[in-house]
Amino acid sequence: MNDAQTDKRTTVLTLLTFLVILSITSAIAHFAIVELVPTSLYVGTLMMMPTVSAFLTLKLRGRKISDLPWRWGSHGANWAGYLIPVLYVAIGYGIIWMTGLGGFGNLETISAWSQQLGLPDAPAFLVIALMVVLMAIVQFAKSLGTIAGEEIGWRGFFAWELRKLVSFNATCLISGGIWAIWHYPIIIAYGGGNTVFQLICFTVMIIAMTVIMTYYTFRSRSVWPAIMFHGAHNIYIQKIFTPLTVETSSTALWADEYGLMIPIVVSLIALVYWQRARKAGL
Repeated sequence: MNDAQTDKRTTVLTLLTFLVILSITSAIAHFAIVELVPTSLYVGTLMMMPTVSAFLTLKLRGRKISDLPWRWGSHGANWAGYLIPVLYVAIGYGIIWMTGLGGFGNLETISAWSQQLGLPDAPAFLVIALMVVLMAIVQFAKSLGTIAGEEIGWRGFFAWELRKLVSFNATCLISGGIWAIWHYPIIIAYGGGNTVFQLICFTVMIIAMTVIMTYYTFRSRSVWPAIMFHGAHNIYIQKIFTPLTVETSSTALWADEYGLMIPIVVSLIALVYWQRARKAGL
C-alpha cells in the first residue's frame, strides 16, 4: 500500500469514526427532544453533538484539537457570513409580504414583544425596530455557543476531512445532505405540515447554505464565517421574520425553513459561490 492509499484509508476511518460517534450521541439527544419534550436544553445538547463527536474522533485518532481552523480569519469573510443570511431572508420575506403570500406585522408578535420590552404603549414601529436590534446583536451573541457546537463539528472538522477525498462540490453535497438528515427527526416530529414537502425544502436550503458556508470556511481557513452565518440565519428566520409574518392560506407553502421561498433565494446565491469556488480552485 502506497502513501496515498494509506492517507485515503486513514481519512475514511476518521470519517467513519466521526459518523458513528455522532449517530450515537445525537440519537440520545433526539430521543429526549422527540419522546420527552423539545426544551431548549435538549435542543442545545443536540447542537453540541457535532463538536463533541469531532473532539472524540480526534482524540481516538491521535490528532490534536488545536489543529482545527480556530483562527478568526478575515473580517470580510466574517461579515459576509453574518450579512448573507440577512440578505436572502430579507429578500425572501420581502417577496412573501409584497405578493400577499404572507402579511407583514403580526399583531400577536408585536404585542408579545412590547410586553417583553416593558413598553406596552409604545408604537408598533418602535417595538419592531428595538426588538430587531436586540435580536440581531444580543440574542445573536447569546446563541453563538450552541451554534459553534454545530459548526466546529460540521465545517471545522467534517468538511475538511471530506475534502481530502472528494471535490468541493461533492464535499458540499455530502456534508450538506448529512447535515440535513441529522435534523430530520425533529422536522418529522414537529414540522406540522406535509412532511415530505418540508424535508425536501429544508434539504435544498441546507445544501445551498452549505455551499456558501464551506466556501468561506475554506477561503478564510477559519470556522468563524460559518458560525456567523449559521447564527444569523437562525436569528433572522426563527426570531424576526417568521414571527412578524401574518399567515394566509399560502404562507405555510412559502415561508420559514420548510417552505419554498428561502430555498429558492439561497440556492440562487449558492450558484454564485459555486462558481467562485470553481474559479478559486477550492
